Parts: sequence; structure tokens; C-alpha cells
Amino acid sequence: MASTKATLVFAVLCLLLISEMGMLMVEAERADCQQKCASRCSKSWKQKMCLKTCNTCCQRCNDGCVPPGPTANRDVCPCYAQMKTHGNRYKCP
Repeated sequence: MASTKATLVFAVLCLLLISEMGMLMVEAERADCQQKCASRCSKSWKQKMCLKTCNTCCQRCNDGCVPPGPTANRDVCPCYAQMKTHGNRYKCP
């Protein structure tokens, strides 16, 4: 009986640890998106809007890919490059 309770407590602690690690990975990915988008939007004349849309695109792509540099290179990140608005224009800067 005591070993069953100990096993149950251990299992719950393991699940908590696993979920906490997942949250940390998501936060790290978001930070990575912010850094990549800062580089991507560095020469934009509407920097605030560029950063907002870039971060949205980066987070929607599971790989967190953002094309390097402030212009072009869309083919490097297919998910990022294929997102379009309702008006069929490129969503991501």
C-alpha cells in the first residue's frame, strides 16, 4: 500500500516536471522568434507592425523559422513564405 502511494506521487511529480519543461521550451522558442524578427525588421519603415506580424508568423510555424536578413530570402523558410492574407498577399514580412 505504501509503495503504491509512493509510486503515484512519483508519477505525478514526473508529469509536472515534463509539463514544466514543455513550457520552458515554448518560452525559449518565443524568445528566439523575437530575436530573429528584430533582425528581419531592422530596416523596416513600419518597425512596430513588422515585428508584430513577423512574431505571429514565426510562432505559427512549428519550426520557428524566420528568413535571415532584412529582405528577401523567403525560400529559406517555406512555412513563413507560404502564409498569405485573405487578400492573397504575403502575410509575413
